[in-house]
Amino acid sequence: MAQKNNFQFSIREYRPSDQHVVTSLFCDGIREHVYPAFFKAMSHPDHIGIALSISMAGYVLGGSSYFQALLFGSAWAGLIYYCCHEIYDGYVARRLNTDMADIGANYLENPDNGFWVLEADVKGRSKVVGMVAVTGKRGEEEGERFDECNGGATGGGSEFAQEAGDGSYGEMSHIVVVFPWRRKNLGSQLMRKALDFCKERGYARLVLDVSVPQKEAISLFHKCGFVQTASHSSTHANRLFSKLARINVMRMEKFI
Repeated sequence: MAQKNNFQFSIREYRPSDQHVVTSLFCDGIREHVYPAFFKAMSHPDHIGIALSISMAGYVLGGSSYFQALLFGSAWAGLIYYCCHEIYDGYVARRLNTDMADIGANYLENPDNGFWVLEADVKGRSKVVGMVAVTGKRGEEEGERFDECNGGATGGGSEFAQEAGDGSYGEMSHIVVVFPWRRKNLGSQLMRKALDFCKERGYARLVLDVSVPQKEAISLFHKCGFVQTASHSSTHANRLFSKLARINVMRMEKFI
C-alpha cells in the first residue's frame, strides 16, 4: 500500500463485494454536478434576461405584487434546475442499466476493459474512496460516436484523429474520488492506473468525455496532459432540456 501525504492508499481491481460502495460513489459523483450546471446555466445572459422578463410579467399581472414577481422568476429557475437534474440523473440511470449493471461481466471478463477502486487507510481499516474504469475501443468507433452526437472536432481535433490512425484506444470513465479525499493527488493516481493499463494493451491514446460544469475534473485532465479535441451538446436527454441547461460535453484525449 503506497503512502501519500501521511496516509496510505492502494489501487486494486474491482471485486463483487465492492458493488454497493462503487454504485454509491458513481451516483453521488455524477449528481454532484447538478448544482454547478444549474448556476452556470442561470448565469447565462439569455436566462438572466428571461428570468427578469418573467418576473416583471408576474409583477404586472399580480397588481404590482413583489411576491408574484418572485414566484414567476422562481418558476423559471426551477425549470432550469429540473433540466440540469434530468440530464445528470438520466445519465446515472442509463449507466446503471448498462455497463454498471454487471461490472464483472462488462469489465473484468473482457481483457480489453478494466475497473479499479482506490482504497485508503481510515483508522486502521481500508475504505474505498475512489474508482476509475477503462473500456477498449476500436479506432473507427470514435468517428461513429461524434456522428451520433452531431459533434465536431475543434481546431486540433482532425490532427489528433489523423495521427491516431485506425488503431484501438482506451476510453476512461467513472473516475471519482470521494469529496473529503480530494486534493490529495489521488485522482492523478487513478488516471496513471488507466494510462498504464492502456500501455499494457497497446492502445495509442486514452480519451474521455467530461461536461463543462465539471471544472475541477477538467483542470486535472489538463494538468495530466489531456487536450480537448471535440465538443458537442448531445446529452441523450430531451433536446429541450439540453438546450435550456446549456450543457456542453468536451472530448479530451492524451497520446500514450
